[in-house]
Amino acid sequence: MKAIINVKMYDYETYIEDGFCIFEEEIIEVGYMKDFSGFEGEIIDGKNKILLPGLINFHTHIYSTLVRGASIPFDPKSFRDILEQLWWKFDSKLDNDATFNSAIIYGLESLKNGVTSLIDHHASGIDILGSLEQLKKAIVDTLGMRGVFCFETSDRFDVDACITENLTGIKYNSTDARGIFGLHASMSLSEETLAKVSEVIETTPIHVHVAESKEDEDDSLKNYNMTVVERYTKHNLLNTDSILAHCVHINEDEAKIISEKKAVIALNPTSNMNNAVGAFNIDIFRNNGIQILIGNDGLGTNIAKEWTYLLFAGKAGIKDANGIGFDEMINYIKNSYDYFGRMMGIKIGKVQKGYVADFVLINYLNPTEMDENNAFGHVFFGLFDNFKPSHVFIKGKELIKDYKSIFDEEKAYKNAHIASKALWSRLGDA
Repeated sequence: MKAIINVKMYDYETYIEDGFCIFEEEIIEVGYMKDFSGFEGEIIDGKNKILLPGLINFHTHIYSTLVRGASIPFDPKSFRDILEQLWWKFDSKLDNDATFNSAIIYGLESLKNGVTSLIDHHASGIDILGSLEQLKKAIVDTLGMRGVFCFETSDRFDVDACITENLTGIKYNSTDARGIFGLHASMSLSEETLAKVSEVIETTPIHVHVAESKEDEDDSLKNYNMTVVERYTKHNLLNTDSILAHCVHINEDEAKIISEKKAVIALNPTSNMNNAVGAFNIDIFRNNGIQILIGNDGLGTNIAKEWTYLLFAGKAGIKDANGIGFDEMINYIKNSYDYFGRMMGIKIGKVQKGYVADFVLINYLNPTEMDENNAFGHVFFGLFDNFKPSHVFIKGKELIKDYKSIFDEEKAYKNAHIASKALWSRLGDA
């Protein structure tokens, strides 16, 4: 049993200026320091720090870790060029060794950015079968994080193997690891493939790129005479809690379908800007009551930054400086924890008794008055811009202590370096 004392605590609902938190795998007691007494166990002094729930990355590509620094000829003129010249070339050469080592590094760097849970969208052309187990082995079994995994089914790969791997991942059914059904994007999926998936998916949610670029919608309209969302609906794939990533170019009718199907949208603002695919229209999402999550599409590990960019890019997209307020942002964050808790079967995202002890300690000396009315403003402008926790806990276990992980990082990075050399060699043969 541990206790964090003399600490500010904030969970986007409740703020305590000087409090304590007693926990094991779950939070046992939370209160004010004036009521703290008689504790037997490890005590961590949280003076000049704030305790926050750990962050969740709702859409990422862990394998992107090993592309860092690679020299790949790249001169894209369209979004499809970006895929064909870089990402499809890269993921086609991934094997299970590269997958595992990329996940170890991505997980370590996520932890250092206060991210305690990941929802990954994986692709690996050499080893499809067994790839999700490598992700789980690295993220969940080795690093102690929580993860949701899937393989992005695509006609670029052996479709039957993709389906088999997704069905294997769906068997993960713990509070640490879950599987959903992965699909890449409409423009890489034939009618035959979608029909095959529809036959086996039952009520499992899907995780899929939707209208990330206008090309995805144009392809669907040209080849199938319907929009991307209509196409997935035709094949009965939009189950409750399905994650539709991006949705930059969906229209009002598609948004209504997403809402009716109780699917969710994972926005990735930094990636959208980097790929120059356009800006999402947040009015379409909120006017139809669609739940919004946040991801980064594998572009780094700083999810706090993505929440800030959701606000900034969201305002820019509708050209309204007053278009998104803090109350709305708080609701998005709180609802995202509810979504993940529902998926994993846990209570997460609050610093309250009975919730899992997945949280972070981060240094913060507030230069102005901080209270329950303005705590989010302090977190948003004072912490999210440079979110570097000194301590990170998952299920009560301290994985980051004084900014250092409990793992052998030197060995992990050495192994990743070896795996990347082999991968880059295969890329040279492409």
